[in-house]
Amino acid sequence: MHVGILRFEVLIHGVTSLKGKRRVVRSLIERLRLRFRVAVAEVDYADQHGVAAIGVAAVGNDARVLEALLQRVLDAAATDREAELTTHELEILSP
Repeated sequence: MHVGILRFEVLIHGVTSLKGKRRVVRSLIERLRLRFRVAVAEVDYADQHGVAAIGVAAVGNDARVLEALLQRVLDAAATDREAELTTHELEILSP
């Protein structure tokens, strides 16, 4: 069994409140969750307006497949119109 972990940060332009930020982040999280069937959550910067850290996790039998899946998740996040991808970390944990 292999576990894939992806953490990325996004800048959210044009929001002036946490409510506006939550709308953007929830939309991004839900799209990624439904499209790729992975676990997704906001993992940092919950109290800051213009930035969010998103964590993604997936479990599978093949490390290469997991890495490809998480790369597709990252690519999809990078195309979001309301959030600009800044940094990311991708890691595959194997026994």
